[in-house]
Amino acid sequence: MPRTMQSAKCTPSHKSPSLGLIEFAASIHPTRLAACLDLTLSTPTVVRLQKCSRLQVKLAGLLLNTEIDLNGDSWEADVLGGHDPRRVALLAGSVWHASSLLKLILKHELSVLIRCIGAEAHAFGIRHLPHAIATRSIADPEQLARQIEHDGHACLGAWLNESSALDRNRVLLRLPAGTAAEAPASEHRNAAGPLFSLVMAHLVMEVPTI
Repeated sequence: MPRTMQSAKCTPSHKSPSLGLIEFAASIHPTRLAACLDLTLSTPTVVRLQKCSRLQVKLAGLLLNTEIDLNGDSWEADVLGGHDPRRVALLAGSVWHASSLLKLILKHELSVLIRCIGAEAHAFGIRHLPHAIATRSIADPEQLARQIEHDGHACLGAWLNESSALDRNRVLLRLPAGTAAEAPASEHRNAAGPLFSLVMAHLVMEVPTI
């Protein structure tokens, strides 16, 4: 049964959660909150609830289904070091489809692809061409971008399955509901470890944000 919040009106909280916990609560994807609270809530209403300092810790605890330290003393960066999980998925997916990336040479095709996945993911995939997984070439840049995102999310989900339920959920809650991260196939489970070794080595020098 959907849960509803009694009021969106906020008053100052007597608790002082850590900045990391506040940032996590603010980063939860609105579709996750709507599914937990009430699917009929509009996106602006969900975002308003999400930004309410009085509700942030309660919402995070509700979705994580766990007791959260309101003082936030032990709240640290997640297993991605606070990096955007969609960005991480695109990096993994670009390596998965690196062979197709290499074959896109026309300027307008590259422009479409980079608009969809970003220049970083494109360059990362090319740089790690020897680790490519996909053997079937995809010539259409929009289809390739969708497949990069799909396989990248699936690899992320498979990699997260090696973590605790809490650590896994902390990442998945920052993605919209229904991505391939929630149901990776066996081929993704087999490739996730090596791909994420490359991805995390790329990200390790960056400062965590959540």
